[in-house]
Formats: sequence, structure tokens, C-alpha cells
Amino acid sequence: MDIIDFHTHDTGATSALISVDPRQFDPQPGKWYSLGYHPWHEVDKLTDDDFALLQRCASHDQVLAIGETGMDSLRGASRDVQAQVFTRHLTLAAILDKPVVVHCVRTAQDILTSRHKAGLDTVAMAIHGFRGNVHVARTLLAAGCYLSFGHQFNPAALEATPLDRLLIETDDSATSINDVASIIASTLHLSVAQVKTIATHNATTFLSRSH
Repeated sequence: MDIIDFHTHDTGATSALISVDPRQFDPQPGKWYSLGYHPWHEVDKLTDDDFALLQRCASHDQVLAIGETGMDSLRGASRDVQAQVFTRHLTLAAILDKPVVVHCVRTAQDILTSRHKAGLDTVAMAIHGFRGNVHVARTLLAAGCYLSFGHQFNPAALEATPLDRLLIETDDSATSINDVASIIASTLHLSVAQVKTIATHNATTFLSRSH
């Protein structure tokens, strides 16, 4: 496992954690995956069979994490439904001993509350595509989360993130992971090589539960 790009939807990506819906899971040699139901994708229509499929697919050796899953205050099903679906992903993560890649749009406290109410505070979470402010960053960091940054971010939040909790990603952007690393490096006054080394090490550490 040599993952630099922590989160992408590009199934052809290399050195990446590829996020896919379990209904489209088609593992390819040498690729690594995270599997989950995205909160935008009609999660109010998910059935027990859908979650059984998720569990079967997520047990695959090339699946290193659950997700992306999470909550979004601007789009998707009701907050209650999103919370229920998110909690089911967390429960599966605990069963399989795999960490969770989290979609979090203006729902940081809801994410943490859902994890706590379910008694799953020990489930490791990384917030992908983090664009929140420094206060939200510190709240999530205090709860043990990793933060993954793409090409758009709040500089103060990035600067507040400890280097051992820093991940980088492309998500669905056309920006390359090398360009993301360059943008991050410029903000942190580090070299691109340093950022890539740090991000790769952190991805390995975060995903280590699953292998």
C-alpha cells in the first residue's frame, strides 16, 4: 500500500484510495478502495439488502475503509435519515475493524454526536475534502479525526492541522495530486516532497487497521 491521494472517485487512479458505491464495486489488481453510500445518493431508499451488500463487498481485502459516508446540511435526505445511515456505516466499520472516510458539510457536530450516541467513539474517522474554518478543524481534531485537504481549503484550518493528521486528495477534481501537494506545501512552507511523504505516511497509519 502506497497511497498519496487519500480520496478520489477516479477508478483509474494509482497510489490512491478509490471511493465507490458498493453497487459499482469491481476491484482491479493493485487498486485500493473505500466503499459506502454517499449521503447525496438517495440514502432514504436504502434497504437491508443494500447494507448486506456493503458488508460483503467491504470485507474484500482491497477495501481499506468504509465510505464515503456522512452528513450534508445542504443536500440529500433528511438529517435524521442521514444520521441513521451514517451510524450503520460506523457500526459496520467497527465490525470489520476498518476506518471511515467521512463526507461532512456543515455537520461536524452532528457527525461527532452520532458517533458518540452509537458508542463508537473509537472508530477512526477522516474528514475528506475539508474546507471548514479553524474552529471546526480544531473540534474535529480534538475528537481524534484526520483531515484531508484538496485544492480548495481554509488556510488557517490547514495551518492548525498537526502534520501527523494531514491527508491530501483530489476527490472529483481535475487537479492532480501533485498540484494539490504543491498548493498545500506553499501554504505550510514545506517542500512538495515533504508534503507527499507526510501524506503517504499518514494514509498508511490511518488505514493500517484494515490489513
